[in-house]
Amino acid sequence: MAAAKPTLTDSLSFCLAQLTAAAGEGLGGGKEPATNETPLGRALLALRTRHIKAAGGIERFRARGGLRPLLALLRRAAAAGPAPSPAGPGSAPSVVSAASAGSAPSSVPAPSAVLASTPSPPVRLRKTLDLALSILANCCTEGACRAEVRRLGGILPLVTILQCVKADSIQNRTARALGNLAMEPESCGDIHSAGAVPLLVESLTACQDSQCLQSVVRALRNLADTPQHRLALAQQGAVRPLAELLAAAPDPALTSALVRALLELSRGCSRACAEQLSLGGGLGPLVSLASHPKRAVREATILILANLCAQGLVRPALGNAGGVEVLLSELRRRRGTNGASPASQQPLVRAVCLLCREAINRARLRDAGGLELLMGLLRDPRASAWHPRVVAALVGFLYDTGALGRLQALGLVPLLAGQLCGEAGDEEEEGREAASWDFPEERTPERAEAGSFRSLRSWLISEGYAAGPGDISPDWSPEHCPPPPEPAEPASPTPGPTSLRPPRALHTPGRSPATTSEEPWGREGPALLLLSRFSQVPDPSGALVTGPALCGLLAYVTGAPGPPSPRALRILARLTCNPACLEAFVRSYGAALLRAWLVLGVAPDDWPAPRNRPPRCSQHRELGEMLLQNLTVQAESPFGVGALTHLLLSGSPEDRVACALTLPFICRKPSLWRRLLLDQGGLRLLLTALTRPAPHPLFLFFAADSLSCLQGLVSPTMSPALPPTIPSDLDPPSPCLYEPLLGPAPVPAPDLHFLLDSGLQLPAQRAASATASPFFRALLSGSFAEAQMDLVPLRGLSPSAAWPILHHLHGCRGCGAALGPVPPPGQPLLGSEAEEALEAAGRFLLPGLEEELEEAVGRIHLGPQGGPESVGEVFRLGRPRLAAHCARWTLGPGQCPRKRALALVGLVEAAGEEAGPLTEALLAVVMGIESGARVPA
Repeated sequence: MAAAKPTLTDSLSFCLAQLTAAAGEGLGGGKEPATNETPLGRALLALRTRHIKAAGGIERFRARGGLRPLLALLRRAAAAGPAPSPAGPGSAPSVVSAASAGSAPSSVPAPSAVLASTPSPPVRLRKTLDLALSILANCCTEGACRAEVRRLGGILPLVTILQCVKADSIQNRTARALGNLAMEPESCGDIHSAGAVPLLVESLTACQDSQCLQSVVRALRNLADTPQHRLALAQQGAVRPLAELLAAAPDPALTSALVRALLELSRGCSRACAEQLSLGGGLGPLVSLASHPKRAVREATILILANLCAQGLVRPALGNAGGVEVLLSELRRRRGTNGASPASQQPLVRAVCLLCREAINRARLRDAGGLELLMGLLRDPRASAWHPRVVAALVGFLYDTGALGRLQALGLVPLLAGQLCGEAGDEEEEGREAASWDFPEERTPERAEAGSFRSLRSWLISEGYAAGPGDISPDWSPEHCPPPPEPAEPASPTPGPTSLRPPRALHTPGRSPATTSEEPWGREGPALLLLSRFSQVPDPSGALVTGPALCGLLAYVTGAPGPPSPRALRILARLTCNPACLEAFVRSYGAALLRAWLVLGVAPDDWPAPRNRPPRCSQHRELGEMLLQNLTVQAESPFGVGALTHLLLSGSPEDRVACALTLPFICRKPSLWRRLLLDQGGLRLLLTALTRPAPHPLFLFFAADSLSCLQGLVSPTMSPALPPTIPSDLDPPSPCLYEPLLGPAPVPAPDLHFLLDSGLQLPAQRAASATASPFFRALLSGSFAEAQMDLVPLRGLSPSAAWPILHHLHGCRGCGAALGPVPPPGQPLLGSEAEEALEAAGRFLLPGLEEELEEAVGRIHLGPQGGPESVGEVFRLGRPRLAAHCARWTLGPGQCPRKRALALVGLVEAAGEEAGPLTEALLAVVMGIESGARVPA
């Protein structure tokens, strides 16, 4: 088949020449349009359908200078179009001014010629505009062409055509070209400055063609590239027509374009955007589109709903339209096992938390399972950045009794306690518009205010936390916020003038709202507010008097970088003053924890290895003693006596042990602690439990402290010095009676030698040796063969172990020989020569030597040079007197609490399953009974 004959329009040069000629002569030019229309029209058609669409065609068109005559042609066409209406505020500039402002060189028709133009463009002119605008829109899909069009001043002619020519096809192609140009930030700003936005908004209401509407919607979407431009679009009424179009159920393509545009316009949602979207009836359609089958539409719609939540004025209406359920369902889906990443959940988490600020939405959220979802976020370590936001959202349920009960059952309290010392997230602060819309007319003076103050201020006023906006400082924020006024705290029940004065911050009875600004509010403020609410119920023991909750409160009180919030101190004081919490404090070892953490300065993280912490503040000790005194008042009341007696006699084995351990801390009446601990066996119960599995990580620390306190109650006048049973290193040694036998001229001369397994022969006096021990009297003076021997063998005895024995046989007492076989501290005693000497002293019936050797072991291992690790080593020798030495060293009144506890740990490990000797030794020391005396059952 023969190839088609080439035409003139196949040449790009020919088409550009026709375009240049038309731009230079003008559409009128003194000639009839028919003389120039056909070559120009054919050239434009060839440019659009052939040259521009070819590979690299747009680049060649720009490189050959086609954009300049194309824009000049558009200026001529704009000037030849119908005159614009008088310019009003925000409207596009007039044709004359637009043409005069163009940077491309061209002749501009006189204003009279423009005004005399026909009211509607001729068909040929409209066709020329269609083709020229289509070519320009296609060229503007490339960045280099967009920059060139902007340099040549091509934006104003497009805005003028948009204003003057109202044909749908012209509006469509003009909006498409502007939308492509708006992809460049500089061009986007110029389009806004040229007044295109009101004209595009007008096209939304005037145009009926779906393709034209899609182009206009796309142009508005691209023009929303910055927060300032989004605000300008909303203020010029661009959102409401979009919402109205969406509510009219358009075709799927237009629906998709509208949703994408609204998503861009709602980013950082402004008040104007939210108002227009609501007034345009867009909330209901958006909620319906959240279940759209097309994923892109569905996800964009959900993000629009999440963005709208930033404006309090629209949240109630959004909840009524079903937005709460939609957002919760989507967040729940994204948090599923195959859900999206945490980053994609962030806008939904923010939206759900903002929905908690209105009562109507809180009710919907609670009924839709939102409380469980928020609790799941608090438990998720991956969502730690959102935890402060979630806790602040839960403050909205402060007076919803049903919701609080549900939250408590879900385990909110320990999570709140863990939030007190957690790290702050990186959430941005909300603006004034995000505040609760339950009180929409609130206004305050303009000044710098933190986000949390803006968002929660109206709620605080409504709930009586402040009389009015003037009572709340702008420092009321997640960093600095005054707490609400709380009921007057009961006075500390400590009797007598010597009672401990509680910290100054605890005394806040009858505080008026005007004085609440004196109390700081840190990032832990919302958590403390909720914990305070839980502590005010009649029986808060099940939630707050638990190990995790108390640890969280104490960690905050002792670890806060600045002064802790007085609310935390009031919570602790309220709990210790509540009789309903007494048994919980006993069962959970709460009283022992208060004493260890506040009074002794040992936290769970400090045991057994200490951690570097700031020095313990005297105020912490004062607080701990005050809280223990509160518990003492409860324990010594008739109710407390009955509760403790019931726990000790009828409680579970764990409760009975906890009660026995706690009693020395909270009971000061001798009649009470003697009856419970001594007469009814509480002390022996505690001692027996030492070798069982520990019910608490600090159990042995608590037990050592409890036994020491009980010893102080039994013997209050005991000196805090070390026990006198351990001799001092400064005691002078007694004269040695055995050394004269060892010299070259012994006096008196030895008449006997003992032969050791090593072959060493030790001199001795037969008479002195026989007198010192029944064993040696029978051996050396009886009917045994050794009585006739001058060299008597001593089997199983090393020289070091035999040395103190020979000294003792010859009358040495306290000469220092007993110290020889004892190893230094840090070396094991089991298997040592000291153990061998002790065994030999018992075998040879030398009780005096046994006692001297035991005192030597105690002097070296339990003296000033010894440490808690030596206590267990000494106890492992299995000697009753040494066990008593170990118990006295452990429970000595001047002992460091940490060393005392470490020593008890060593004793328990050394005792193993044989708890009897340890129990008897500790019981004797606590009761002040000398070693060897009968211990009461």
